[in-house]
Amino acid sequence: MNAWLALARAIDRMSEWVGRWLAWLVLAAVLISAANASVRKAFNVSSNAYLEIQWYLFAAVFLLAAGYTLLRQEHVRIDVLLARFSRRTQAAVEAACLVLFLLPFCLSVIDLAVPLVLNAWRTGEMSNNAGGLIRWPVYALVPIGFTLLLLQGVSEFIKRIAFLMGRAPDPGRKQQTRSAEEELADVIRARAAGAAEGADK
Repeated sequence: MNAWLALARAIDRMSEWVGRWLAWLVLAAVLISAANASVRKAFNVSSNAYLEIQWYLFAAVFLLAAGYTLLRQEHVRIDVLLARFSRRTQAAVEAACLVLFLLPFCLSVIDLAVPLVLNAWRTGEMSNNAGGLIRWPVYALVPIGFTLLLLQGVSEFIKRIAFLMGRAPDPGRKQQTRSAEEELADVIRARAAGAAEGADK
């Protein structure tokens, strides 16, 4: 079980790293959107590429952060019945649902999406919009995102089995006390402070 828990911790670290870096894509999308709107209003110039890159960034955040969201226990849950049971029963049901529903679903989506990505890459499929972007990178976000979700699902399953065996703490409690926006603001403040300190020297 120790080896499995080590694997779960490695997956958790990867999901945490991915989630923290994806927060910057939100900022990038906001800046691109603001710049595009400003240029369009000021100079009456625009491009579909700027619009599509915003969609690509949104897709990246939405798909690639699914595993991170599962790690943080932030997916929408409707526990009308499950909440009535003990935490051990809940963990057992969650473990069963991960194996019976989440993992097969992720594998099915990956299996369906990979041929579409490969076909778009081989054909060099482009957006139908004038000045639009190449399509395979955004298609590739689907199997990559579901692979990350699949891996985090494996980690969550391992942690729940370990909890049921008394070898690990309850994995169902939320790990995050602050919002992602608050964490991003702290990172930006720390970097700005570091840059100001370097300029003073």
